Amino acid sequence: MSIFVDENTKVIYQGVTGSQGKYYATLNRAYGTQVVGGTNPKKAGTDVDGIPVFANVAEAVAATGATASCIFIPAAGVKSAVMEAAEGGIEFIVCITEGVPAHDEAWFFNKLKRDFPNVRLLGPNCPGIISPGKCNIGITAGHIAKEAVHGAKNVGIVSRSGTLTYQALYELQAQGIGVTTCVGIGGDPVPGTSFIDCLAAFQADDETHAIMMIGEIGGSAEEEAAEFIKANVTKPMSAYIAGQTAPVGKKMGHAGAIVSGGKGTAAAKMEALSGAGVKVGANPTEAGGLMVEIIKALG
Repeated sequence: MSIFVDENTKVIYQGVTGSQGKYYATLNRAYGTQVVGGTNPKKAGTDVDGIPVFANVAEAVAATGATASCIFIPAAGVKSAVMEAAEGGIEFIVCITEGVPAHDEAWFFNKLKRDFPNVRLLGPNCPGIISPGKCNIGITAGHIAKEAVHGAKNVGIVSRSGTLTYQALYELQAQGIGVTTCVGIGGDPVPGTSFIDCLAAFQADDETHAIMMIGEIGGSAEEEAAEFIKANVTKPMSAYIAGQTAPVGKKMGHAGAIVSGGKGTAAAKMEALSGAGVKVGANPTEAGGLMVEIIKALG
């Protein structure tokens, strides 16, 4: 199985007529994803390489039966784009855009939670989600992901870091290990989907036998995940925390990961995860190696 998206997921691209929206919509379609439409109110009735363009999300959903959307809208328009998707009938929203104002993120996170509890938002500022061989929504390169193999031991991946998401996929592919779903949750202060959301979904998925988690400095999401793992996750896990040499008070990376006031350090996160029974690697390759050992031990 996979979590959140599969071969039956129908996706529309908000911002499909822009250069990035067009590029990834057509790339994801070539991968095999059911990209059924896009939106641009000024270009409704046209198409982008055969992808029909609608005036708004509600019209696209009515015409195509889409249940997912991918947002390639500039940061200033993301707030309205997220709400248009939810109000238009979309159940799973993937927002790739970075630089979304934190107050906007907090507003639509709480608005969705209150008024659209059945809508899941992934991102903003994330690479998206891929269920290898089934569905790819976002900017992850499909060729680095090995499809889950029925009857074999497969891994689920959840990551805050975009680049390290790709490395995790590549490390497992190089070892012949299949992935059920890889979720890039993004590193912004208010992610629509959390580590815990993904861990719970992987725990419930029969074809996910082990879980790989990639975190980074800043915030307390990894410590909260560790507490959840202690109480709820029985599947073996490996992990890596990025930013182990980051100086206090200096922002690292485009997501703005930062250690401040002595909190959010890599050491504290690694200790919390180790205490929850997770095998923690000192670097991404070591975390991948630990997962290889876990899979071998599962037989």
